[in-house]
Amino acid sequence: MDEIRPKTPRRRRTRKRAPPGTSPGTLIADPAAPKPVLTLIAYGPEGVSEEPAGELAEQRRSLAAYSVLWLDVAGLGDAGTIQAVGSAFGLHRLALEDVINVHQRPKVEVYGDHRFIVARAIDAPVGIETEQLSLFLGPGFVVTFQETPGGCFDLVRERIRSGKGQIRAGGPDYLVYTLLDAAIDTFFPALESLGERLETLEDEIVLAPQSDSLHRVHAVKRDLLSLRRAVWPQREALSFLLREDDGVITKGTRVYLNDCYDHTVQLMDLVETYREISSGLTEIYLSSMSHRLNEVMKVLTVIATIFIPLTFVVGVYGMNFDTDSPWNMPELRWRYGYPACIAAMVAIGFGLYAWFRRRGWIGFPARRKSS
Repeated sequence: MDEIRPKTPRRRRTRKRAPPGTSPGTLIADPAAPKPVLTLIAYGPEGVSEEPAGELAEQRRSLAAYSVLWLDVAGLGDAGTIQAVGSAFGLHRLALEDVINVHQRPKVEVYGDHRFIVARAIDAPVGIETEQLSLFLGPGFVVTFQETPGGCFDLVRERIRSGKGQIRAGGPDYLVYTLLDAAIDTFFPALESLGERLETLEDEIVLAPQSDSLHRVHAVKRDLLSLRRAVWPQREALSFLLREDDGVITKGTRVYLNDCYDHTVQLMDLVETYREISSGLTEIYLSSMSHRLNEVMKVLTVIATIFIPLTFVVGVYGMNFDTDSPWNMPELRWRYGYPACIAAMVAIGFGLYAWFRRRGWIGFPARRKSS
């Protein structure tokens, strides 16, 4: 039996766009979006420094001794804060406009000495809803923007603080790989959940289809389509980073990025496989419903066919003409006429039933003896 899943309302986003004709690079924040929360971490092989974000330009100079400076901005509800971050790190205004308009598809753009990367991750509390992640990779720094606080970046911060792995020994390009890998990994649990839902629906549709089975199959197909729109361009963006040969992505990091690219290929294979399964389930459901309808119609047809000769007999003997005429039915005055008529009708009914069963129109067809 399918487990009862709580209905989680999809998040409504008020996406503010600039009016037609507005100057390129104009930032208009969504009033419903969370206010920005800034987290500044500088690290290197020698250690980690984490402090509240304040005067960013001054902090960049004071933390220049560290090999990597990472500023994370969680929340896009204040255009002034986003503009200040862009000014402190020299980020292009067109890229900042894409940051604040969270309808972007995954991509990679080159702006002078820094790269602008858009990725998408599963927003775990909402389910299948994806969140836009914007990353800027520049000389010695990484700036990230999230729609909401928390998410997959928290685990990366813990790795930096604890010094696990080789993240402190890597440069900003390795940090970008780590963040992209964390974002891509959020898709696997969502796909596992969709796979379990499809298995449950398959058992249900094959054994005992329900009235809402088709609706739930369409819900899974809609979720898979959303995931496909997020994963497909993400794979192309990673492919662009792997093809780029300008020194921004080091040779050592390319090996890890290639593994990240393989993960997106696996995701696409799973998405396409599940889409085929869901389409097959739709056909199975429709065939099952058609088969059930045919069975019902067959039973009704057999019943109607059996009663046709019985109705004829009743109709014939229901004509009560004068029994004194030699042309009328003599059975009307016969002592055992009524029992004989009933017995004849029963015999006709059982005879027709046996014939229908022998023909295989109801039940199972009789096995023919092999000669």
